[in-house]
Amino acid sequence: MRTSRVLIIVTAGIAAYAMLLPAGAQQPAPDTPPPTLQNLEEGEPPAVTIRGSNSERNISQKREQGKVTTVKVKSGDSTYYLKPNTPAGSAVPGDAQSDALRAAQWQVLEFDWNRDPEKASEEAAAQTAAVPPPPAVAPASSTKKK
Repeated sequence: MRTSRVLIIVTAGIAAYAMLLPAGAQQPAPDTPPPTLQNLEEGEPPAVTIRGSNSERNISQKREQGKVTTVKVKSGDSTYYLKPNTPAGSAVPGDAQSDALRAAQWQVLEFDWNRDPEKASEEAAAQTAAVPPPPAVAPASSTKKK
């Protein structure tokens, strides 16, 4: 019984001493002036321009008999369609044969950001000008046999 009391007192003393060590380590550093800051020169502007997000969002829903069949979302320059996931045949939602998710569908050729409309029309005009006209058909000779 005496050894357990001694053991408790020794453990409490070690714990108290361990708590004082971090407190002693947090003493303020001697008064030294902070390092002087240097002014940085402005560099050249970035080569990439990041456009802000267009907050224009147009959402239209198509319903049949109270159920949403198609949702058209026009956000900025992109347009995509969301359709509900209707399982095929006798598959029940959550069944192994049905799929849990259906991905959004985007319009074709809408994300061709490198395409310049003026350049595309010039290329189309150049292609139509480069195509030679079809060869002229010689008139059939009207020779009568006697």
